[in-house]
Amino acid sequence: MAAAAAAMIGFPQAYLEGKEVKETSSLVTELCRHFYTQGWVSGTGGSITMKVHDASIPKPDQLIVMSPSGVQKERMQPEDMYILSPNGSIISAPSPKPYPNKPPKCTDCAPLFMKAYEMRNAGAVIHSHGMESCLVTMLNPQAKEFRITHMEMIKGIQGHGYYDELVVPIIENTAYENELTDSLTKAIEAYPKATAVLVRNHGVYIWGDSWIHAKTQAECYHYLFDAAIKLHQLGLDAATPDHGPIRSPTKFSVKSGVKDSQNQTEPPRRCIVLDIEGTTTPITFVTDVLFPYARENVGKHLNLTYDTAETQEDIKLLRSQVEEDLSQDLAGAVPIPHADEGKDKVIAAVVSNVEAMIKADRKITALKELQGHIWRTGFECNELKSVVFEDVAEALKKWHSSGIKVYIYSSGSRLAQRLLFGNTNYGDLRKYLSGFFDTTIGNKKESKSYKEITETLGVDDPSEILFVTDVYQEATAAKAAGLEAVISIRPGNASLPENHEFKTVTSFSQI
Repeated sequence: MAAAAAAMIGFPQAYLEGKEVKETSSLVTELCRHFYTQGWVSGTGGSITMKVHDASIPKPDQLIVMSPSGVQKERMQPEDMYILSPNGSIISAPSPKPYPNKPPKCTDCAPLFMKAYEMRNAGAVIHSHGMESCLVTMLNPQAKEFRITHMEMIKGIQGHGYYDELVVPIIENTAYENELTDSLTKAIEAYPKATAVLVRNHGVYIWGDSWIHAKTQAECYHYLFDAAIKLHQLGLDAATPDHGPIRSPTKFSVKSGVKDSQNQTEPPRRCIVLDIEGTTTPITFVTDVLFPYARENVGKHLNLTYDTAETQEDIKLLRSQVEEDLSQDLAGAVPIPHADEGKDKVIAAVVSNVEAMIKADRKITALKELQGHIWRTGFECNELKSVVFEDVAEALKKWHSSGIKVYIYSSGSRLAQRLLFGNTNYGDLRKYLSGFFDTTIGNKKESKSYKEITETLGVDDPSEILFVTDVYQEATAAKAAGLEAVISIRPGNASLPENHEFKTVTSFSQI
């Protein structure tokens, strides 16, 4: 039967009995024994699955190994594994064992594992019943998310750094494992950056590009869950940068006397999202300091770092952007040759394009990523020092001490944002910030970007978020997404349309 099933999907029986499948099955049993010692798969609970890695077969088409259900995970043998086709159908099952062993049954997690494979192109998925993954969902029975920031182990989670806020969705438990499939699917869809989903009073599902990546992330997640529990026991908040005492969020509003064409009372907020240029920082600092520094140093930076993976990725992003620009006959765009045409030619073309993009004040990810890397060098060498308005530092400190979470949303890369707030004329202000958003979440003049931010911040109502910007079109887009928007009036900012109907502030002390 196994031979016929394998043949139907293009895998001969010899392949099922071959080296790759055997090694993967052995690895699953080895990891389950290790996870048992960690308390993740005790009492026959928990499970693991991974793709049969074969460089000659694309990952979506690779076979899948899954552990069985209801067995002592620390005693499993390679021959106890199930082999599944890429679409999840069983093509090889283990033979029954004598009493008191149960008849073989593929894990009840199979439908959930398949969702991670299908929706995230995972290479391996781990389902843990670790105590910390269960208890962390009980700290707040109403919470739909787990949040933590400013912890070193966050760096072990894909796409996250020390200063980022890690957000893990929480779904409600059901009596049977496979009944979780729909809610897990919705969580994966709603949180495109997530690599884990918590199940309340139950455990966690974690996936990665490979078994190594999944295992590494699982260890980091369990560490962070445990840290959050211990911080909570001490009365400290894991979701704030300084992990200070847990506080109920302070409600705040725009103060009376601030211009409001409709004379309406401001509803309470619990998150603030700030623009940078013209809002926290003078426009002149960006136009007269940052942009010239990047323009003047781009060639030097590329020459010094050309062979690094980071710079090669920057060039790749710029080449893709330039190809799109050329197809639209955009002024200033020149083709970027491929590497085999020589380093000097590549750098000359990149410099030419970057200069044109900066001159046109393009708000594009490819440019902002490279600029961030150039500015990082400037800050590290003390050639740059960022500037924020006098009222900004005091307001950030006040909001933070009141339990209000503050985020940054700028067209500059997240790296550039962290550099700016980490090296200001008032010192390092990152400790007052809970996270950073850039154009990878969307264009700042499109309402869908603010809807994404709302989903990420996990507020019940988008009106609980106050967005402060100097750009009328951005305020309009945020308002269309349901956020409350306030326009910042600072020296050098562009004039606003008459009868724009937005509240305005000239200082953060008015918020």
